[in-house]
Amino acid sequence: MIRGTIARISGPVVIARSMKGSRMYDVVRVGEAELNGEIIRLEGDESVIQVYEDTTGLTIGEKVENTGLPLSVELGPGLLSSIYDGVQRPLPVLAEKSGDFISKGISVPGLDRGRKWPFTPLAREGDLVSGGDLLGTVPEYQLLHRILVPPRVKGKIREIHAGDFTVEEAVCILEDGTGISLMHHWPVRKGRPYTKKLDPSVPLLTGQRIFDSFFPLAKGGTAMIPGGFGTGKTVSEQTLAKWADTQVVVYIGCGERGNEMTDVLTEFPELTDPRSGLPLIERTIMIANTSNMPVAAREASIYTGVTIAEYYRDMGYDVSLMADSTSRWGEALREVSGRLEEMPGEEGYPAYLSTRLSAFYERSGRVVCLGNGDRQGSVTIIGAVSPPGGDFSEPITQSTLRIAGTFWALDTNLAYRRHFPSVNWIKSYSLYLDSVCDWYVAHVTRDWREIRDQAMLLLQKEVELQEIVQLVGPDALPDSEKVILEITRMIREDFLQQSAYSETDSFCPLDKQFWMLKVILTYFNLMVAAMEKGVSLRSLLSVPVKPEISRMKEQLDPEANIRLIDTLMKQVGDLEVETCSSTAL
Repeated sequence: MIRGTIARISGPVVIARSMKGSRMYDVVRVGEAELNGEIIRLEGDESVIQVYEDTTGLTIGEKVENTGLPLSVELGPGLLSSIYDGVQRPLPVLAEKSGDFISKGISVPGLDRGRKWPFTPLAREGDLVSGGDLLGTVPEYQLLHRILVPPRVKGKIREIHAGDFTVEEAVCILEDGTGISLMHHWPVRKGRPYTKKLDPSVPLLTGQRIFDSFFPLAKGGTAMIPGGFGTGKTVSEQTLAKWADTQVVVYIGCGERGNEMTDVLTEFPELTDPRSGLPLIERTIMIANTSNMPVAAREASIYTGVTIAEYYRDMGYDVSLMADSTSRWGEALREVSGRLEEMPGEEGYPAYLSTRLSAFYERSGRVVCLGNGDRQGSVTIIGAVSPPGGDFSEPITQSTLRIAGTFWALDTNLAYRRHFPSVNWIKSYSLYLDSVCDWYVAHVTRDWREIRDQAMLLLQKEVELQEIVQLVGPDALPDSEKVILEITRMIREDFLQQSAYSETDSFCPLDKQFWMLKVILTYFNLMVAAMEKGVSLRSLLSVPVKPEISRMKEQLDPEANIRLIDTLMKQVGDLEVETCSSTAL
């Protein structure tokens, strides 16, 4: 084991001498308290270390020991429903050992060593197996936890046993003597291998109309949710965690305020999974690293979360990863970079900010999993961004914009008007529209894209008309443009606005989304055609069925919206007949 001594201390950054032979990203134990750290630079026989714990009290000359291993996470049964810190230490266990404040130098395993898990083998003695092959299953809450051969391991099975095992006990032994247990380790900074990455052609359905219908996100894709304080980033991510059609949720509270993270930790166990009726926490893994925790561990928390997400992806599950927020992660990079005396980039962030962000987001994807069988899994990354003052021109937002495929821009003005989700439909976009269009055509309707594009065109036209209204007032507009303002108001209030706390409207199925938008646009097309025949706008806006359109979001019967179109056509048709009759008289 390589041993050195502390030569310099600068906050979370420690420089150690006599460390020749060390490698980048080796985990080290720093000082008499054996604080956890990681080597991030090598200069001669000196190692620059970022320490994941508070360095207060360290002194020059204390020992530094290199473990020779990279920062890794433990992967196996017991991850679901767990709450970890940034380096996969279970927070409930830390609380038991040190109370409300985490003591220095505590080393706690990520998985419970005493709990036994019932293992059911699916492979047999004599089978030739390699990395990613399925050995058997373990029930873990709502999921079957698939025990796979670790990557880079292969051989013929000599023994495989059924029964109850701890995560450390071997359930399978290969002919060369290699034992495979329910658990294995994986370095967090290295992406897990797969057979093939697939095109992002399947949408991630969220039940949120502005996401699914206007700015869809593909499974295995990337999305960013930037917004200022109070715009609803955390509520949006909680809503996505609850309703997105994924089997596993990894929620990373990276550098958030302590009280906000406390709310998340107390609310998630109380949320109910709408599909199973069981607590949502049973398919959720939470990584909590608040703003008052050591800054270096905040940088590691992102990699810890995405490695766990890849592990469940390899089992053939769809995983959604919520990172709240990557801005705090970038601030951790900036602080460590400043301690390293590196040349600062824009606004003090390191020059490699975009590279680090890209490396993180590129670990998303829908893949053909390694090993036998036809398993497909996905990791979808949704990162919240907290630009200071809501300024989208700052470096974190701009760097993420170049990477993320979907941009859901939260708007402070919409949030103040109680319009939620407060997604600005003019600033937002999705690069997955063309990729998922075929799926929507096959599973929803042939004219989904036409309906969506017409609604977006009207909303863009509304912005132009609102500028005119501010100058000359609404009465100066002709009826042909007044009708656009009325229809876009209905799109905004009756379609895009959606309550996360409503029992009937918190989740909206795709077919209901389509028919809601179809009804509103049918009303618009009928009004335009009727006005050309001389029907007044006032008469068209007072059709008896109009109040029912505003109540569509609370309607549970999917056929009701289809009947609304027939009612609209009849009532507008009657107005046309009355107008023609009065003209003839």
